[in-house]
Amino acid sequence: MKLLTKEILEKLPPLYSQENEKDPMVICKFFYPDFSWTWYAIEFDGKDTFFGLVDGDEEELGYFTLSELQSNRGKLGLPIERDRFFTPRRLSETKKA
Repeated sequence: MKLLTKEILEKLPPLYSQENEKDPMVICKFFYPDFSWTWYAIEFDGKDTFFGLVDGDEEELGYFTLSELQSNRGKLGLPIERDRFFTPRRLSETKKA
């Protein structure tokens, strides 16, 4: 599965452009199909680095990279996927889900 499409790239704002936004838009979601970690992208540098919500051992805002998403595998060896049915929504709504 291609993690980033042209359509998603066009919607992702550049890094640091949303830092004064109290409730930024979450544009896309990545997840392990066989493990509990999930990444929600808010910004992207256009090359490799995202800023967004990481829901792993704890839920926190931070940076993650496309290269790490592409290279990691879950407990059963499955690659990380993009949620094709995710609808962009506010960060506050994402945290409630």
